[in-house]
Amino acid sequence: MKEVIEAARKITALEIQGATNIAMFAVKELVKFAQRNKSLSQKEMWSQLIKVEEIFAKSRSTEPGMRNGLMYILGKLQHDNSEGIFEDFPKMIEIYGSEYENILKEAKKSIAQYGNNLIPENLETPYVVQTHCHSSIVESILIEAHKQGKNFIVVSSETRPFYQGRITAKILSDAGIKVIQVVDSAMRWIANNYNSDIIIVGADAITSEGTVLNKIGSRLLALVAKEIHIPFYVASPLLKYNPGTAFGNYEKIEMRDTKEIWKDWKDAPKDLTYLNPAFETINRVYISGVITEAGIYPSGQVHMMFSKIYPFLHEAYRIIEHGSKSDIF
Repeated sequence: MKEVIEAARKITALEIQGATNIAMFAVKELVKFAQRNKSLSQKEMWSQLIKVEEIFAKSRSTEPGMRNGLMYILGKLQHDNSEGIFEDFPKMIEIYGSEYENILKEAKKSIAQYGNNLIPENLETPYVVQTHCHSSIVESILIEAHKQGKNFIVVSSETRPFYQGRITAKILSDAGIKVIQVVDSAMRWIANNYNSDIIIVGADAITSEGTVLNKIGSRLLALVAKEIHIPFYVASPLLKYNPGTAFGNYEKIEMRDTKEIWKDWKDAPKDLTYLNPAFETINRVYISGVITEAGIYPSGQVHMMFSKIYPFLHEAYRIIEHGSKSDIF
């Protein structure tokens, strides 16, 4: 279990970044754990897998994509092996992990196509796309639009204290896209003075009510969009939906280590109080639409589309969370 604990630490310490990357990292670590423990009986293995899932779930409080991946594997095991017919339990875990990875890859491709359609063609003046933080999903949309020869520029805010926006700026610049990097507090100034045409951000979680959780600063950008009448879109796989919110398990705002804000503690006032919230909520009234693998929908419809596209995963959550974890096998 020490390998799992170390992997969870990497997620907590932001050594693994990006919700999709975190999800696949945790899934692969679950597969590795099963391979390392092939000698366990199915009942013992199941008990240990539940513990692994719980360790990863506690590593970050706002990572439903990761939790959905783990739930997908556990739910498939419970559903498909109800008669105890699997001879190679670890092999089935590997198969289910690959299935989830393929689901994420295909979802990303579809989102890139739908999101690309929001950027007009044949423009003489560059279309101004504003974004915040780092989202591989948003990047895929913009890179697809660039491949199709669309005329646009991207404004990316730095996203302190870890500067994930710089990752976005580098990846898009390396892809040949013109990017303007600004400090977070310049969000409104940029939107107003550069006449931003559209704002697209990613999502860390979506609730059953259609509320989106994303990096701190995202709601400020949403309020700017509302004030200046700029379309505000969220690009996210349906797999960022948290089924637990339908059962009253609401997402928590993660409070990060205060040392991230003032790194040189020798210069810090002794009695200074720090707050370092990592995320904030965006009410559905500020969101023009959520760009998903199933199309573009109001955020309030995400839970319905999730249940329609991934019915088994929704059921898996109910089984694992509200069934008997210890007596399934």
